[in-house]
Amino acid sequence: ARAAPDSGDTHLALIEHAYAKRDFETAERELAAAQSKLPNDSRATALAGYIHRRLGRWEESTRDLEKAMELDPRNVGVLHNLAINYVTLENDAAGIRALERMIEIDPKNLGARLGLASFEITRHGDTRPLRNLLEAISREEPANAKKIISHKIALAFFERDFDAIASALELLGDGWYGSDFAKFSREFGEGLLARMKGDAAASHARFSAARLRQERTLQEQPDYPPALSILGMIDAGLGRKEDALREGQRAVELLPATKDAINGPPMIDHLAIIAAWVGETDLAIEQLRRRTQAPPRLRYGELLLNPMWDPLRSDPRFQGILASLTPEGVK
Repeated sequence: ARAAPDSGDTHLALIEHAYAKRDFETAERELAAAQSKLPNDSRATALAGYIHRRLGRWEESTRDLEKAMELDPRNVGVLHNLAINYVTLENDAAGIRALERMIEIDPKNLGARLGLASFEITRHGDTRPLRNLLEAISREEPANAKKIISHKIALAFFERDFDAIASALELLGDGWYGSDFAKFSREFGEGLLARMKGDAAASHARFSAARLRQERTLQEQPDYPPALSILGMIDAGLGRKEDALREGQRAVELLPATKDAINGPPMIDHLAIIAAWVGETDLAIEQLRRRTQAPPRLRYGELLLNPMWDPLRSDPRFQGILASLTPEGVK
């Protein structure tokens, strides 16, 4: 049976449709109607949390998700998103408790296990928990091998283990790594690896191959901000300075953090990396400062370990930003 035009389920469907199109303002307008029809429905309350988060209202989003958990205490999906909120607001203890609670409910929950281990990287720059977990999963849970490939690649880059980077990228094959939103190709990873080794010819060859593949993505989705910003990073790797800066700036304009507080900030990161790679250090530092002022802020481990930031490491301003993010007890 079809839902009545003004039923709560109809409003929920409209919200989900608008959210999928990244039209968060329309999704929010539908919220009041959905919540008036379904006042104690965890789905509507959780959706409110997701929408308010996209609009940058992190505290409000967190209250929504806490209420959704009260209504549906064993919902690990909502709990995972609540953990993300706590970590973003730098309430690290609450974030850890939420991830541990997920594991109590679902002991094999991969997202929670990876989240706890990865958190030690972002918070303290400690790669050991993630390395130990990935080794255990590879050994004991071969069915999850594909699900952990992005973490393997990230870990290998953070540990600057050239052999591990190469083998993880080979395992990736024609797939993509990174987040669901901003995906990197194997060729991009190989270009970055060659750049780290100081092999200019190999770096140029792999970034050229990455560019061909990235252009195909943009043919399917013209002006898609993450694909455009990654093209900018590739062009920076190829020394195409003007193209790279234009593409990076365009991605930030198309998807400002004010429009999407989750997917907008990585566009600023990418522009900062582009600027660093093409020698526009002042612009890179300016963008980096933007990303350390309001949630979601860049965290200490990401800046400390990610080789993409290497061109900035000798700059005292970069060192100052890193020092400002260094947690107590870390030398």
